[in-house]
Parts: sequence; structure tokens; C-alpha cells
Amino acid sequence: MKNNASLVYNLFLVIGDFLSLILAFIGAYILRVTLGLTFGSATVAHPVHASTYITIFLFLAPFWLFVFGLMGLYDSSIYEKRFAEMGRLFMGSFVGLLFVVSYAFASNEVIFPAKLVPVYGFVLAFLLLLLFRNLARLIRTQLFRYGMGITNLLIIGDTRVAHELIDSLHNSRVSGYKIVGVVGRKYRLDHPARLKIFNDFEHAKKVIGPEEIHSIVQTELFSAPEKNDEILSFAQANHIAYRFIPGNTELFVGNIDVELFRSSIPVIAVHQTALLGWGRIVKRIFDVVVGGILLVIALPFIGVISLLLLLFGGGSVFFRQTRLTRFNQRFVVFKFRTLKKKFNGLTPEQAFRKMGQPELIEQYRTHGDQIPYDPRFSRLGRFLRRTSLDELPQLFNIVKGDLSLVGPRALVPEELSIYEKRHAILSVKSGLTGLAQVSGRRDITFDERRQLDMYYVQNWSFWLDLVILAKTIRVILRG
Repeated sequence: MKNNASLVYNLFLVIGDFLSLILAFIGAYILRVTLGLTFGSATVAHPVHASTYITIFLFLAPFWLFVFGLMGLYDSSIYEKRFAEMGRLFMGSFVGLLFVVSYAFASNEVIFPAKLVPVYGFVLAFLLLLLFRNLARLIRTQLFRYGMGITNLLIIGDTRVAHELIDSLHNSRVSGYKIVGVVGRKYRLDHPARLKIFNDFEHAKKVIGPEEIHSIVQTELFSAPEKNDEILSFAQANHIAYRFIPGNTELFVGNIDVELFRSSIPVIAVHQTALLGWGRIVKRIFDVVVGGILLVIALPFIGVISLLLLLFGGGSVFFRQTRLTRFNQRFVVFKFRTLKKKFNGLTPEQAFRKMGQPELIEQYRTHGDQIPYDPRFSRLGRFLRRTSLDELPQLFNIVKGDLSLVGPRALVPEELSIYEKRHAILSVKSGLTGLAQVSGRRDITFDERRQLDMYYVQNWSFWLDLVILAKTIRVILRG
């Protein structure tokens, strides 16, 4: 029996969104007309009977849902992306309201009895939709625990990606996937999930049977084309969802264009980053405007911290270091000095040797360039680093154009020289904050941070920048 869980969940979302919209505008009517909640005159400009008002919205709500569909709010790709879903719900609510207002204008029909009704309706609609979507996600996850809505998955391939998929999806109560088999000789047999391992696809389909497979994921192409054709044909003949993950996944991330070469040959153009064209312009304008505002707000704090460092720290107030940014360009980054005076200008290795604790070098490097209670820092310096106040002077770098608000961490040349994919990271400007900083900067290794930087570079979007900034504020507030 094929799995219709995704279809059922989509239908549940459509019904829930419909009810949320109706309840929101009924609530708006009650707040303004029945209860008289207003910020000015309590007079209702255009009395509209409640039954007429509700009938109109029952008629218009399906068109609103159509707008949601166009914005991808019923695509399976949005299920687990809470921030993306929230942004689309906000925009969808706003666009839907514009549609209702446009309908009222075109039909010359009075819909809203007072000006505040659409305002209340918009706010309530967004909040109720957000509440319902989170509740729906919670219910869906709970159903996984009872084996409901589970997708039976067959994985084919011996690649690293196949092994990562198996490790991340094997717990069906969390992932919603049940791995019914793995076609691959290299995968370990002692996996805690006790998976069925098959040497070839022919054996797998005989043992499992097509009725027990909902989806197939193939992670490598076999040298014999007939083997690949067999898998695809089997999936199509039995109405099984089929996905292919290329072995070289880096070719299919970032910005991809499909175009005709010399007007007849289809080609795929792969760029190092999705931050191209208009994106760079919008990002720079955002950096100048928001960075400038933040700099003005931060100036009093910068003055106070500078004075404290002069009084209690001695030596220079600012720490200056040559870092790398887009296209291998070097610039001088400004931060508040957090090291003790005697360790100024020394590398971590030199500082640890100077204090007679060379054993800390390995601990420092293996823990993502972090160790608890680093002895190089002063008491004030530890406070500045813990609260991220030492980063404030970098707002000057942002306004100047050396840095962006969001981007990969600006590294010193010696650090980045050991990373083989440094050219991809340097295809965008380095940032004050980034994906690595909001993903546990004190708990992840150097390589893991660079992988997060790579993901940001290849999957940039303006919305991703806003999400990272929001998470940065949350991280700072939580210390």
C-alpha cells in the first residue's frame, strides 16, 4: 500500500489554514465592532452585518489559500523549515489581505466595517496560522512515534552520502522514515538499527517487494547503464518516489542555471555561491543602512569600554589583525583587546609556550580554537568575549565595506591556508556573525565550522541572513 501521509498532511494544513483565516477575521470583527476596541472614534463607519461579513470571507478564503499554495506553503520542502515557513506565512497573510482589499475596490462592495478590522485581521491571521502550523508539526511528529505517516525508504549506494542518510534517518520515530533496506556492500552490519543489507538491487526487490517501498534514494550511478535503468524503471512501474543524489554533491549546490549552450545543447552552469547580481547589491545596502544604525547605537558603549580598557587593562584598546575577505582581499579587522598585555601580538601557540603550558595548544586546536577559562584573557576580556561586546568595533569594518553583517568568519591567512576549499569560502565577504557562530561556536571543530561556512556560501539567501541575525541576538541574550 502506497504512503499517502504527505497528501493527508497537506489536506490537514489546508483545512487548518482555512479555519485560522476565518477565525482571525471573525475575531477582528468582534474586537472592533462588538467590543469597540479602537484607538480613536468608536463609530463604525460602514455597518456590515456579521452574517454578510462571514459569508464574504468564506467565499474569499479559498483564493487566499491559493496564494499560500503559490508561495510553497504546501510543499513538503517547507515542513521542517520553521523560519522559512514563518516568513512565507507573514508574506502570504499580507498578500492575501491585499487581494481582499483589491476585491473590495474592484467590486465596489463594502467588506470591512471599519479601518481597524483588516489590521486586526492581519495580525490575528498571522498569529493563528503560526500557532496552527506549529501544532500541526507537533502532531505529525507525535504520530511518527506510533508508526503513523512513516515513509518506507530503500537506499541504494555505498557513498559517504548514503551512510550519512542512514545514520540520520534510521530512527523512524524522529525522522518519519523507515529504512527497509540498503543496497551496498560496504555499509557496516553492526548498525544499531539492524538494517537489511543487500549486495544488489535484484536481491533487494525480491526480499522486500514493491508494495513495501514508498521511496527510493540512489546515491551513485553504476558503471553499467542497464542497472540504473532497472532501478528507475522499477520505481516508475510501481509508482514509487525516486530521488537521485549525485556523488559529487558540490556540483549541485549554490547557484545553478540550466541554459542552452550555442542555442541547442542543454548545460548546467554551477557558480561558487548563490550571492550574485542583485543579491550583492541588496546585501551591501542592508549592511550600510543596518550597520550604520547599529554603529550609532553602539558608539556610547564603545566609548565606555575603551575607557575601562585604558584604566584597567593598560596598553592598546583595540586589537588589530590582518584577515581575509572576498576574493582573497586582506584588510585590518578591529576588535576590543581581550588578551592580557603580555600576550598581545602572539599567536595562541606562542602565548601558551610563553606561559609554560604548551599542552594547551592541542586542546585549543582540537576544540574549535576554544578552551574553558583560557589563561590568556583578562577578567574584563572574558566578559567582553562572553557577551560578544569585543566585536563592536567591527561595525566600522562593515560600514567601510571590509565585512558584511553576515558571512563566513574572517580568518587569518595562516588558518585558511590549511583548508582546501578556501577559494569557495572567499567568494563572498566575511561576516561579523554567521551560521557557525549561531550553531554552537564553542562546541564545534574548525572543520565543522568551515563546513557551515561552505553551506552558507552555496545556499545564500537574504532570508537566511535575517534568520542568522535573529539567532545571533538570541545567542547573545542567552550568553
